[in-house]
Order: sequence, then C-alpha cells, then structure tokens
Amino acid sequence: MPEIRLPYGRGSLTAQLPDDRAFELILPREAAPAPEPLRAVAAALEAPLGARGWADVAGARSVAIAINDKTRPVPHHHLLPPLLDKLQALGAPDSAITFVVAVGTHAPMTADEFAAIVPPEIAARYRIVSHDCDADDLVDLGATARGSAVKVNRTFYEADLRITVGNIEPHQFAGWSGGVKTAAIGLGGCAGINHNHSLMLLPESKLGAYETNPARLDIEAMGAKIGVHFALNAILNNGKEIVHALFGDPVAVMSAGVALARQIVQVEVAAPYDLMLIAPGGHPKDINIYQSQKALGHASLVARPGGTIIWAAACPEGTGSRKYEDWVQQTSSFDEVLARFKAEGFRIGPHKAFQIARDGSRVRLLFISEIAPDFARRLLLTPKPSLQAALDLALAELPPDARIGVMPMANATIPVLTRPPTADG
Repeated sequence: MPEIRLPYGRGSLTAQLPDDRAFELILPREAAPAPEPLRAVAAALEAPLGARGWADVAGARSVAIAINDKTRPVPHHHLLPPLLDKLQALGAPDSAITFVVAVGTHAPMTADEFAAIVPPEIAARYRIVSHDCDADDLVDLGATARGSAVKVNRTFYEADLRITVGNIEPHQFAGWSGGVKTAAIGLGGCAGINHNHSLMLLPESKLGAYETNPARLDIEAMGAKIGVHFALNAILNNGKEIVHALFGDPVAVMSAGVALARQIVQVEVAAPYDLMLIAPGGHPKDINIYQSQKALGHASLVARPGGTIIWAAACPEGTGSRKYEDWVQQTSSFDEVLARFKAEGFRIGPHKAFQIARDGSRVRLLFISEIAPDFARRLLLTPKPSLQAALDLALAELPPDARIGVMPMANATIPVLTRPPTADG
C-alpha cells in the first residue's frame, strides 16, 4: 500500500493509500548541502556582494546583528561563528556586539529562550536583547512612499554597523524572506508592520514574486531608511542544510539569492489536485497556527476548488496570536470572517483568520494538530484524530481518477501550474 509521510512537530505522521490509488509528491528539488558549511559562510563573508565592502564600515565601534526568532529554522550554529570571527578580526570586541532578536509582532522572547536559537556559547558570551514592536523608544524614520510608518529598534539603529542574518525562502505575500526584512519587519513598529502587511491584499503581492511585489518593495524601502549595511543569508535544502551562503549589500544578496532559491523551491504542477495532504515542514514551521497557515496558502494555489485539503500541523504552542484567536472566535463561518474582515479593515492577527478563510472557503479543510478539538472548532477548523482518519474520509468521496497531491514541506515550496485551470476547476 502506498504510504504517505508528513513531518509533524519533531516527528512525523503516516497514512496508507489503497493499492489502487496513487499520489504525486510536491517537494523542493534535492540540493546537495555545502560540504563544509562553516567554510562556505566564511568564504561568503570574504567576498561581499554589491558595492559596499568591509572597508566601508572600518572603524565601527558598535555592531548590531538582527537574528530571527524561534519560529524560523535559521542555521545560526553555522552562520554566526564565522561572522563573529570576522568581526573579531576587524577589531570588534565582544562588548561592542549586540544580537537583537527580530520577533516582529510576535511576543518578545525571554532571556532563557535565547540559547534555543543561538549556540549556547554565543548566548553566554554576547549581549542578546529581544525586540518589542510596542516599545516606547523605537526610532521614528518617517514613512515609505506606500504609506508604511518606519519605526525601528533603537539598539539596532544606533549601532555603527547593522547586519541582518536569516534565510532566503518563499513568503506567501512578500514573495521572499531575507535581506532587510529581518530588520524592516522583524525590528519594526506594530503600525508599520500592519500597514505593510495590508499590501498583501494587492494581487501583485504574491508568493515567489520579488521585483514586482508591492509588499516586498515596501520592505526594501523600509530597509533603505533603516540603513542596513549587510545581510548574511542562507538558502536551505529539504534537510534544512545550507546549500548557499550569501553576504553583502542586502539588495545584491536578494537579487542573487532569489534566483538560486527559485531553482530549488519552485515546482511545476500539471493540473490542480482534488485532494491534498500538506504539512508546513515540521518544527519550527508548525510551531503554531500563525506560522502553519503558510502551508495552506501555498497549497491552495494548486488545489481544485471544491476539493479537500488535509492540513497536518502540530502547533504545540497553540495559535501563536491571541489577537487572531480572540477575533476568529467571535465568528461562526468562513464567509462571516471574510465579510467582517472586509468591513473592519486590515489588522494584524485577524488577517490570519482572513487568510485561512480565504483558502478554506474554497475547499473542504480537515485539520490534524495537538490543539484541543473543541478549541480547533472554535477557530472554525475541522479537527480529525489522525492523518489516516482524515484520509479515509476524503477517499470515500473521491472518484477513481482523482488527483492526489502531497506537500510535506509546503512552507518552503512554490507550486506553479503549468497550464491554467479549466472553467470547472
């Protein structure tokens, strides 16, 4: 019997298809990891992309390094040691370097969590602070041409040398993460983040788009005002290993990195699927609903309207957004979510309910998670006790020639239809 396996938290879930059924696996392409990742990162640091080099920041007396929080699988254990070695070689003492955890609108991380995102020896040796988008002392830098207020973490902005560290990977409406985004969004003020995210409603703000994406272009404008000197970014494979490391001017890093990443994560699909079984990619991509929703957003691009999506996401930390869960529990259907969201206007938190309702209203959505079933139902999700139970339910109503797709790493996959769907989907 064909077996389907989906990453789930720090483990996996399995289910069996009958012998007369088959499925298509939609995965990023296999990409060999850099054989010596520390050396690959060090080499990138020695050859900055773009016009700016280390000589241009000589004499910097303070360094701020923006790093992602626990919701991103950034390989800090490979990225940070070579960067710190380089800074030390340039004369920056440990006391001059501060790490700023870029949480965006997520809850600030506590000091006892820092060792979970950076190597313990780094957490013990360097100053680490967590951003708070509601902080009173954010630096006000005006607004972008698209109307996003630009406020930024003071510790980061006032440093002589400002560096962002992260991954270049698909983003459902900003097109791609990476570059200045770690600072512009991760270290921004709540109002500016909210306005930037409202640009997701524009049709050009879509998965995989970069040069023409309004939300991403707004992020670049925010980053320009902040004045990020360098970005150190990684491109990962299916094993979350570094394939490419890039360093330099953030725009140059993104220009080169997006082209490389697209070769791995963009996958052609011949036609929409009647049934999809999807997972964000395991921990930390499915740490909560807030992060896991991205899998649904990506998969829905190649799901047949009226079909079924089985969404498996462990979500050990629940929803990840109190604003989302409080708001959505005041509604009774996806249609009501869509109508209310349109009437009230864009807000961070409720926007997650909108995204789920937008896609969930087009398909039958079945949900497997660690979230209590009663709570899941209040979130307008349809919980099932196991992957097999959800699959059996869906198969009972599928014709023999139905197309079944499996996306185990949906958050990191860009599925692209090679031909447009027909009028009947």
